[in-house]
Amino acid sequence: MNRFGIRLLGAGLCAVLLLEPMAVSAASVSSVRNVLGQAGVASLIEVELTDEEYIKAAEDAQGASWGYTNLGIANVSSGNLNIRSDSTTKAKLVGKLPKDAACEVLEITEDGWAHIVSGSVEGYVSAEYLLVGPEAKLRANELVKTVVKVNSNGLRVRDEANVDSPVLTQVPEGEELEYIESLEGWYKVSIDGEEGYVSAEYTELQTKLDTAITMTELLYGEGVSDVRVELCEYAKQFVGNPYVWGGTSLTKGADCSGFVLSVFKKFGVKLSHHSGSQAKEGTKISASELQAGDLVFYADSKGTINHVAIYIGGGQVIHASSPKTGIKISKYKYRTPVKYVRVLQD
Repeated sequence: MNRFGIRLLGAGLCAVLLLEPMAVSAASVSSVRNVLGQAGVASLIEVELTDEEYIKAAEDAQGASWGYTNLGIANVSSGNLNIRSDSTTKAKLVGKLPKDAACEVLEITEDGWAHIVSGSVEGYVSAEYLLVGPEAKLRANELVKTVVKVNSNGLRVRDEANVDSPVLTQVPEGEELEYIESLEGWYKVSIDGEEGYVSAEYTELQTKLDTAITMTELLYGEGVSDVRVELCEYAKQFVGNPYVWGGTSLTKGADCSGFVLSVFKKFGVKLSHHSGSQAKEGTKISASELQAGDLVFYADSKGTINHVAIYIGGGQVIHASSPKTGIKISKYKYRTPVKYVRVLQD
């Protein structure tokens, strides 16, 4: 028999409510509220909802787990939630859980730590900054996104939905593209705010939530100067902040060149507010010479540079990608780079 289940996790408490879907009525709301309150899900109860709205919210949360058994969502106002190797602030940092990213909650300890797994990172975060139970599912309903996962290396992204159309760029196997819509045999996608088309034959649609950033993704490599490390650390604190066309604010919103401009301004380097112009400022280098703090440029199907990112080491870049994703970390070959430039002459 189909049943409506909510798993509740609170400090030292785990409870399961099982209700028949058609039996979720105003008469049962008070008992649901009481159990939610005992589980510590206070913010959901404190919201002023009618019984009908409350029932609808509960129904929206059912059955939507996205592969998680006990879903957790990072509930921080900005930045990242530190993931540590043990349940103490003195433990080694093993990863970071960005705002609104998802995790599997393995346990919530009595002293306020949550043992979690997110992506390839396992460790402990402060439970104070983690949504769980119905609150996590309701929040995840707002955050879940549809992506186009690439199943072929060097997949061509074209300007139009046909094989004779110019190639915008190429993307590697495993990359996830922003999904816009489905066409016959094609998916319309967005790369750094620019629309393109990929063959459905070599891709698949997936729904997903963001996950943790590993410490490996934050490495720099040997021989990197202190100023380069400091610049990259400074840039990474803005991951998750918004993309705004023409913007230069690291907190309120920036576009790709505005983000780069503002990060480098902090370190006394003046750059233009245009990716094509920035590509001419500094010294051109090869991919083998890339160091943290260098710039990576990308172009459209005509070869015109239209996007810039900061290389942060470990094969990663940080960039203001699009209005949908904001400032994010990607593999530097998430699309085909066309130029590498060094502006830090240390």
